[in-house]
Amino acid sequence: MIGYPLGHSFSAKYFGEKFAREGIKADYRLYEIASAEDKATIAAVRALNGFNVTSPYKEAVIPYMDALDETAVAVGAVNVVKREGEHWMGYNTDCIGFREDLMGFDSLAIDSVRALVLGTGGAAKAVAYALRQLRVHYTMVSRQPTERASEAVFAGSEAVGYEALNEEIMATHRLIVNCTPLGMGARKEACAPIPYQWIGSGHFLYDCIYNPAETEFLRRGRLQGARTRNGLGMLVRQAEAAWSVWKGGTCGRPAGDPR
Repeated sequence: MIGYPLGHSFSAKYFGEKFAREGIKADYRLYEIASAEDKATIAAVRALNGFNVTSPYKEAVIPYMDALDETAVAVGAVNVVKREGEHWMGYNTDCIGFREDLMGFDSLAIDSVRALVLGTGGAAKAVAYALRQLRVHYTMVSRQPTERASEAVFAGSEAVGYEALNEEIMATHRLIVNCTPLGMGARKEACAPIPYQWIGSGHFLYDCIYNPAETEFLRRGRLQGARTRNGLGMLVRQAEAAWSVWKGGTCGRPAGDPR
C-alpha cells in the first residue's frame, strides 16, 4: 500500500492473516510516500506486482496509469493497481466495498433515504458513485462546494458548504457519510463541523474511517441516538475485491489510456 501516513492502516495485518490462512505465498507491505521526492520508495513500488493506494494519492496516481478500468474512470480515483507486463492498470474497489457494506447497515431503507456526503476527495468520489448506483439522492458537503461540484462524478448533484446545513437539511438527509480524514491519525479528536444537535434516532451515520473504531463523528451521532457504522466492513469488502483483481479477475473492462 502507498499513502501517507500509514500508521493507522490495518491492511498489512488483514492481508498477512489472509495469506497465512489460505497458504498463499505473497507479501503485503506498507510504503509511506511523504512526497514525490521520495525516489527510493517510489522505485521500490515500481517493482511490485500490484499495490493499494490510499490518501492522499487516489487521484494523483491516475496520470501514472497506462489504463483504467471503467469504474475507476467513472469514479475518478484509483485504490488498486495491478501490473500487466510493463503496464499499470488502475481499478477502484472502494465503491464496491462501500456499496455492499451500506446494504447491511441495520434497518436503513436504501430506496427512501437521502444522504449527505462529507468531503470531495477520492473516498467521497467512490461513495458518490456507489450512491448513484443505488439511486440514492445525495448532497455534497464541502468547504469549497462550487469548485468540486463540477467534477464528472459529482455532476448533477447538489453541493453546499458546511455553513448551509440547517435543521431542515439535516432532517431530510438521514444518511450522513464522512469521507474526510477528520477523526484519524493526528486529527483523531476532530470531526466534520456539522450541526450534531439536529441529529436524532432516525439518522444513520457512516464513517469511512475504521481506525479508531469510533471516531468523534460517530461518537457524537451515537450520543444523539443515531445508528452508527465505521468503515471496517468497507475495508474488508474492498480488500477482497482487490484480491480478485490481483488474482486475475477485474472490476470491469479497461477503459483506455487516461492520459
